[in-house]
Amino acid sequence: MADTAARTPATPTIPSPRRPADGEFTIRERSQWVQVLRRFLRHRAAVVSLFVFIFLVVLAFVGPTLWKYSYTDISSPGGSPPTLNNPFGTDNIGHDNFARVLRGMQQSLKVGFSVMILATGIGAPYGAISGLLGGRVDTLMMRVCDTLLVIPLLAIAAAIGSGAGGTIVVVSLVLGLLGWAVMARIVRGVTLSLREQEFIEAARAMGASTLWIVFRHVLPNVVGAIIVQATLDIAVAVLVESALSFLGVGIQPPDTSLGALTNLARPSVDTQWWLFYAPGVMIILIALTINFIGDGLRDAFDPRQTRQRR
Repeated sequence: MADTAARTPATPTIPSPRRPADGEFTIRERSQWVQVLRRFLRHRAAVVSLFVFIFLVVLAFVGPTLWKYSYTDISSPGGSPPTLNNPFGTDNIGHDNFARVLRGMQQSLKVGFSVMILATGIGAPYGAISGLLGGRVDTLMMRVCDTLLVIPLLAIAAAIGSGAGGTIVVVSLVLGLLGWAVMARIVRGVTLSLREQEFIEAARAMGASTLWIVFRHVLPNVVGAIIVQATLDIAVAVLVESALSFLGVGIQPPDTSLGALTNLARPSVDTQWWLFYAPGVMIILIALTINFIGDGLRDAFDPRQTRQRR
């Protein structure tokens, strides 16, 4: 019996998980999106610009419902300077300029967001397909982009917009259908570095179609570049729409936009400065904040950043 007990192996004991003692810490890898967020939050100009831009968007879309005047109301005698009742003054007819600026911001931002959606929806898949296929197909598809890039966007948009009628839908469609080439170029460049990766080769070996690889594998890995360029597309669209409306071939009365307001106030810029500078400052604020946000996003998505742990 003693020999049998001696030959029986002892049952191993499994140590129970030990909770960290006071003062100890664990190492946990951050996800990629958490790292992106933390890098973006370290960009102070981008964070401040984000809050300012959100405020401008809320002001443009919620402000008209709360303000006591509509952009079509005649509130007081025309040509009045800024007062407590009319913070941005009134125009020659008596329209409250603050209400008209809110309406102009709303329409300009609608154009910006619409163009961003169109340019991203067309340009991102187009560039990914071009970069993934390569060869003659890639060359042909990029020549189309080159043609759009060398065409003066402002002149073509002015010609088409004036002929089709200056509504917000027409302006958005024209700018969106002409302005996707930059997005396609950027996505195509990133795709060229991805198409030789192992996960792309594995998907091809399993018989996945080109569209499946594009939407399932390529675009999710290009989302950083897409987000940055889509943000900048909003600013470009707002500026181009403002330029078109300033030239009188953008959004037409009775509707208005920031560019249309500056165009109407141009003859009286010396005598009624409030009519010109109020929408002009809003154009500058929108463009500057979006560009700072784009800079912050570019730094946050920079793949050269090293992984951080805590």
